[in-house]
Amino acid sequence: MNDSLSRLATDYWEHQLEVGPTRALLLGDHRYDDRHESVSRAAEDARISTLRAFARDAEAIDEAGLTADERITRDVLIQTARAEADHVAARLTEIAVNHAVGVQALLPVEIPQLPITEPEHADRLVGKYRAIARMFRELAGRIREGVASGRSPVDLHVDRTVAFIDGYLASDVAADPYLRVRVPGAFDAEAEAAWKERLAEVIVEEIRPAYAAFRDVIHGEARPVARSIDRPGLVTVPGGEAAYRAAIRRYVTLALEPEGIHRVGLEQVERLAEEYRALGGSVLGTSDLAEIFDRLRNDPDLHFTDGPSVVAAAERALRRAKERMVEWFGRLPEADCRVSETSTGPIAFYYPPAEDGSRPGTFFVNTSRPQDWGTFQIESMAYHEGIPGHHLQLAIAQELDTVPAFRRHASISAYAEGWGLYAERLADEMGLYAGDLDRFGMLWGDSMRACRLVVDTGMHALGWSRQQAVDYIVENSPMAVGQIEAEVDRYIGMPGQALSYMIGRLEIDRLRADAEAAMGARFELAGFHDVVIGSGMVPLTTLGRMVSEWAA
Repeated sequence: MNDSLSRLATDYWEHQLEVGPTRALLLGDHRYDDRHESVSRAAEDARISTLRAFARDAEAIDEAGLTADERITRDVLIQTARAEADHVAARLTEIAVNHAVGVQALLPVEIPQLPITEPEHADRLVGKYRAIARMFRELAGRIREGVASGRSPVDLHVDRTVAFIDGYLASDVAADPYLRVRVPGAFDAEAEAAWKERLAEVIVEEIRPAYAAFRDVIHGEARPVARSIDRPGLVTVPGGEAAYRAAIRRYVTLALEPEGIHRVGLEQVERLAEEYRALGGSVLGTSDLAEIFDRLRNDPDLHFTDGPSVVAAAERALRRAKERMVEWFGRLPEADCRVSETSTGPIAFYYPPAEDGSRPGTFFVNTSRPQDWGTFQIESMAYHEGIPGHHLQLAIAQELDTVPAFRRHASISAYAEGWGLYAERLADEMGLYAGDLDRFGMLWGDSMRACRLVVDTGMHALGWSRQQAVDYIVENSPMAVGQIEAEVDRYIGMPGQALSYMIGRLEIDRLRADAEAAMGARFELAGFHDVVIGSGMVPLTTLGRMVSEWAA
């Protein structure tokens, strides 16, 4: 690789690990085990400056003398660094109170995944827990800064976050989620007990008081001036319109405006209605859209009643996918994919494998409300999060030993989630759905992602209320109302991220159609798939160039 670009790529990745110690640890890099991410304004200022310097240095490298792969490296570095800098500069930490996707909800999911495999890792975790406490104190300060500048979180989210923290602080320390951590194999029962006693001491003396301090600030200072849940979007926050456009650039990686994205969502919802009517007539005996949605949403015979059954169905779907994937892809990952049950976080999500092989890729299913899972729904979710979706995409990326590390571990939402949604339709081509009822899950997934385009832009650009967003999804999808409310709260807390899925899927569909038209009989689907997921995550603009060059 070009020497200047190689050094820059290495330095960029080192920076990412240093400011993201939890990510480093999850990847099996133990150099920063005793640290946790900082959310202070000083840390943000330093990150913005550093990221913009990386983007400038990459732009200064002449593209003319680079190989095709080096051009990809340069593109990814410039676009990710610039987009991340703009996103951080929006200072959304100042309104970061969200019961669904706030740090207090996500940390209990991450903690059990930490690869604490050696006694020295266990020792350093004590320091990390102290740093977690410091992060909550920093977050309290940032919320205070936001209030002082006229920016405030949403009232409902403050109330529910306060309730969550109150429940946590009242819970038994012996059952604390920070104690549900992997134990080094070398520890005997006595060593484990002594270590967990040290962790419990930090939990009692530092973590819980820091939670309480955060709780007191959001309840006592932010709540009296909180935005109404009728005004949850960024458009109601000072600087919010620019912040939302920065979020779109970061998550979508295409030059799109909120109003255009909103229209695409409306069009997709209308197209899906016809597919529901066709499938409903053959499977449910009705082509009435409202009746189809009601049956899928409320018929107890079409829903799970317990968590283990959800997990078992996901495992069956993944077994079928593993058997078939060799026919549809030229390159397959070495790492395995497993299913794991959780009671916190989003309804489903994926963690990539650790680079050191200590942890396989994991598809998590949230079974806190198993009745919200349709029996028809779990297969499409398994294909999205697992195989042929995120697991193939992310595990293959991590195993690309000829590309810079930052590309192997890049996080580009439109590419990642676009592929995940594409995988749900690809699974239908692969014959993976057990029956036509399960194909409703594919439409269910499309509905959720199409509705996201409408309601995310609706709230953050057009001023919709939370209830408007909920009502729209209820009317235009078969999702359970409880899931819809949780999803809408997630969109409020992560502006723009929900746009990634359908926009990315539609772009991959477009690139595939263009390549087929250009190549004719030369087109091979496995080859197309290898191009799309064979170079790590890239912005959609870069992916378009890659596919065009392959087709030519």
